[in-house]
Amino acid sequence: MSDPKPFIKIKIRKREKRGSFFSQLGRVIHKGRDKMKNRFVVIMAGGKGERFWPQSRLKRPKHLLPIVGDSAMLAQTIERLDGLVPADRVFVITNAEQRESVLETCPGLLPDRVIGEPVGRDTAAAVGLAALLVQREGEDASFALLPADHVIEDKDGFQATLATAFEAAEAEEILVTVGVKPTFPSTGYGYLEQGDSLGEYAGRSIFEVSRFVEKPNLEGAQKYLEAGTYFWNAGMFVWRPSVILGEINRLVPVLSEGLNSLYEEWKNSGSLDQAMASVYSGLEKISIDFAVMEKASRVAMVESSFDWDDVGEWPAIARHYSADEKGNVFKGSGVAIEANDNLTFAESGHCVTLLGVKDLIVVQSGDATMVCHKDYAQKVKALAQEVAAKHPELS
Repeated sequence: MSDPKPFIKIKIRKREKRGSFFSQLGRVIHKGRDKMKNRFVVIMAGGKGERFWPQSRLKRPKHLLPIVGDSAMLAQTIERLDGLVPADRVFVITNAEQRESVLETCPGLLPDRVIGEPVGRDTAAAVGLAALLVQREGEDASFALLPADHVIEDKDGFQATLATAFEAAEAEEILVTVGVKPTFPSTGYGYLEQGDSLGEYAGRSIFEVSRFVEKPNLEGAQKYLEAGTYFWNAGMFVWRPSVILGEINRLVPVLSEGLNSLYEEWKNSGSLDQAMASVYSGLEKISIDFAVMEKASRVAMVESSFDWDDVGEWPAIARHYSADEKGNVFKGSGVAIEANDNLTFAESGHCVTLLGVKDLIVVQSGDATMVCHKDYAQKVKALAQEVAAKHPELS
């Protein structure tokens, strides 16, 4: 990779009270701008996908598999960007073990835009790295940070939502996130509480985020659903590098110092790989939500205008495939007799048969098979870790 462009100094503003900042922002309705902006997308694709073991493995994780649909989840995410940003403005941050698999699965990616973390340091470090990557593209650059493995069918609605988020992030020093209107009382997602309207960007309104809420119990989730002012946190963000780096500097100074060291090493060596190997493992390990988003004073939300499913565990697969008259869902070949409400996932050439059972998840994948009651789906990650400890070749 070529030498990094000159470092763009981060301008840190004194912390403002949320009300005064947003009341000023809300007075203005912003018109749509020229779509040809210096916009980028950074896709986070470094997870192990342990909740989808045994189909998902370290070198073949969930985002590199067709968990839903006929192509890898990452490939679907990249295809969804066509028309939003040019292909050469797409970065992927993955881990070192998966980098070659990412390039093989998505050959349209530019190799120097696919960055392999030598070790995982949680999402805040990855966000900081993403900001450094985009920052060198110019002072006017902005970027969307997206997960690699979500299911979204409405491409037009997705792009319209991100267009609004980009416009807002380019106009003001704010952090923009995407909220999804809940359709059921989920205990598996974090929530955003919607505050006051802040104006209109690219034809859509944005709102203050009053607070972030951790995953609730069922009673709390039901209250949020009924209130109508709470949205699922989709883990999608849009901001300018200077703004997110400024918030990291203010709220997580130890991580900020590490990112500055990473940049200096990159600048001095001329090699991002060398800088990553030297510095990255020492970066503070913390999530971006806990480190920044839950504490930041300038957070806005745009409501999604698209369908969304993060497909976080095996039972979610059933939402995307037709069931037989007994409620059984087969992805791959399968036969059931006197069996109800089961989910099976089989690789090509393998048939899963069910007799007299109900509410099971059966997954066949090469050298491993899992049979699990649906009520235990959230413990599949723990099972995968136990298997890895006893049989490393199956991780």
